[in-house]
Amino acid sequence: MTDDAKESSIDQVVDRLAARFPHVPRIHIAGIVGEEFDALNEGRIRTYIPTLVERGARVRLKSEFGISAAGD
Repeated sequence: MTDDAKESSIDQVVDRLAARFPHVPRIHIAGIVGEEFDALNEGRIRTYIPTLVERGARVRLKSEFGISAAGD
């Protein structure tokens, strides 16, 4: 994945999660998404990385803030 593609994917995931978790600071969401992306970035199959990153970040945000996201 190129750096531009990675940045675009991260931005899209952050945008979606920020809409689902409007009470969470965007910078916090971006940090979690970055951590999730880094954890998966070394895998051989990279097609689903943005989906897996979003899911992992959503689970962490739900757990951390103890509430459901908008639209859940």
